[in-house]
Amino acid sequence: MERLRVRVRGRVQGVGFRPHVHALARRFGLTGWVLNDTDGVLLEVQGEAAAAFLAALSAEAPPLSRIDRVEASPRPVEPEESGFAIRHSESGGPVATGIGPDAAVCPACLAELFDPSDRRYRYPFLNCTHCGPRYTITRRLPYDRPQTAMARFPLCPACAAEYADPSDRRFHAQPTACPVCGPRLSHPPDAILAALLAGRIVAIKGLGGFHLACDAARTDAVERLRRVKQRNDKPFAVMVANAASAERLVHLDPDERRLLEGVARPIVLLRRRGDGPALAPDIAPGLAWLGVMLPYTPIHYLLFHEAAGRPDGVAWLERAQPLTLVMTSANPGGEPLAIGNEEARRRLDGIADLIVDHDRDILIRADDSVVRKLAGAPAFLRRGRGHVPEPIRLARRVPPLLAVGGHLKATICLIRGDEAFLSQHIGDLDNPATLDFLEETVAHLTHVLGVEPVAVAHDLHPDFHSTRFALATGLPAVPVQHHHAHVAAVLAEHRVEGPALGLALDGFGLGADGGSWGGEMLLVEGARMERLGHLAPLAQPGGDLAARQPWRMAAAALARLGRGDEIVPRFASHGPAEGVRRMIEAGLNAPPTSSCGRWFDAACGLLGVRPVAGFEGEAPMTLESLVRRPRVADGTWRVEGGRLDLSPLMERLLSAADAAEGADLFHGTLVAALLDWTLPVLAERRMGRVVLSGGCLMNGVLAEGLVAGFAAAGVEALLPRLAPANDGGLSLGQAWVACASLPTE
Repeated sequence: MERLRVRVRGRVQGVGFRPHVHALARRFGLTGWVLNDTDGVLLEVQGEAAAAFLAALSAEAPPLSRIDRVEASPRPVEPEESGFAIRHSESGGPVATGIGPDAAVCPACLAELFDPSDRRYRYPFLNCTHCGPRYTITRRLPYDRPQTAMARFPLCPACAAEYADPSDRRFHAQPTACPVCGPRLSHPPDAILAALLAGRIVAIKGLGGFHLACDAARTDAVERLRRVKQRNDKPFAVMVANAASAERLVHLDPDERRLLEGVARPIVLLRRRGDGPALAPDIAPGLAWLGVMLPYTPIHYLLFHEAAGRPDGVAWLERAQPLTLVMTSANPGGEPLAIGNEEARRRLDGIADLIVDHDRDILIRADDSVVRKLAGAPAFLRRGRGHVPEPIRLARRVPPLLAVGGHLKATICLIRGDEAFLSQHIGDLDNPATLDFLEETVAHLTHVLGVEPVAVAHDLHPDFHSTRFALATGLPAVPVQHHHAHVAAVLAEHRVEGPALGLALDGFGLGADGGSWGGEMLLVEGARMERLGHLAPLAQPGGDLAARQPWRMAAAALARLGRGDEIVPRFASHGPAEGVRRMIEAGLNAPPTSSCGRWFDAACGLLGVRPVAGFEGEAPMTLESLVRRPRVADGTWRVEGGRLDLSPLMERLLSAADAAEGADLFHGTLVAALLDWTLPVLAERRMGRVVLSGGCLMNGVLAEGLVAGFAAAGVEALLPRLAPANDGGLSLGQAWVACASLPTE
């Protein structure tokens, strides 16, 4: 006979962990108790099989749980104790546990949803401890119903009995409800589907905000959605019923299928099939990939069920279904997602023909996550619903700290102990609503995690709104150079300490010398960074405008080649070519940049690929879509004094037979040039690892070519996996750099 006190840390609240403990205790004939508190789960067990219980505690943990540590210590035996109790949660003191991300409907709940004999048949808000909303409905921890948006829905007797029964999978499932006592949908699924099939735009309230939806097969509906949302040519994501339906549209390997079907239900970027069913051409114009996701709320599933004719059971979910819906964030004008019912009616007026809401509040906005398979493993393009606030484990414990990211694709990061909590995607900080969302996210995440930062990290750029916000907090502020943060983010998630060589390849970041950087070779060690080299500079005629008009960067490349007289004949139809030529020649409003992204733009402009882009990155994305087989044009780059010059490659592109050949040559040669630039430095410094980051590393051809090329030379290349390579990962890197300048806990 022995008695143990056991502390379980990790994601162990809201995932059925206490009923798991209760069931194990009964199986092993143990007495004792279990409860939630601010540190996670605390329990005591007593009996002869306590050791076997401990082994099963982790081995058989609930599917949504994540156990970080189990700490067990002996306690005095209590001879009079009988039974095993689940005690009320204890609050008070600093929070050291976390809340899980929102999870897609589990198989057991789907079986109930489509069982006509079940009391939750076709109920749009069913869930259990293995699925449903978590983070987006939680005000504070410990995770109990009164602390969530479900506090306003008292349980009916049937639901209360399930909630109190430790053998039921809805035991202490905080969002649990049924048609008698739970939230209600404003419109029935048949009316929603009818509106969609009639070509109407429907706003649908989801887990982290509203989507704007329409029938992806209707060209008129998709064109109108793009027009009223003012989205230019930025691609839309689509939702299909299941993986079998996705395979009609895209190529899907086993790894991509697992991503698509995982409980996080992200948008997965997948290569389009040439023989799939016709979708509206305006969904992802000019791109070889399609963003695809599967249903993750009961409301989504009910639309596909309705379209399938309301079959009984779940067998229909194994068969391909024809319905394909555009699902895009309801954020007109680049503002944050709409989440409130009145807010949606106000902000979506004139955009949505029908607004489908309900009376369960969304407490925190969270866009869908976007991922793609990159160099053999998943990588985030955007981190949001389904993954936030899952922490990124760090190499060591550090002081609590806040980092506020950059200007584009902003996120924040909070450090607590050895965990980095990267927020959901906030967006571009160029409107008051997104700035409010930044403040809202900082307030919510610090509150729910119980973190009181001792310092705040920010970008080096003094005019970024995030920098101004950081300085206004009153906390000690730590400026971090943009590309230093890019490299540090990868080091943080891979738990690498010590000196590292990094390539930071992106569009823009303010350099330590006040210049425009973006193609950098850096030596990074903690809070220290040394610039060892960079891409040769190109003029940016018009400054930031050149990022949206690749023909301007092509003009800069021609001028660099001594062919400035060709600028006007080539580009007069795209804009003020003569004025741009003069700008470049005079060096007026044409600041030099070492940006890799601008070299991509120059290649696009020379090849006639999106000379004027509708959104940031459109031209390089289109160029990548044209790649068939990357090829190296030997002798078309120069490495001199740590500087990589791609000018000869630009000249070679002028003689390409077509844009596709140019895309092959540009990508293949860029990979070869970057390897030729970097490998001698690694050898000289006897380093066997390189870090790759920055928005350009979201290009699959570039990332995969570099990883393979470095591997062939015996060098390990680290890519961003848990945070986006673009500016969405900056806050993680800023936090890690800043932590290196603070005393260790």
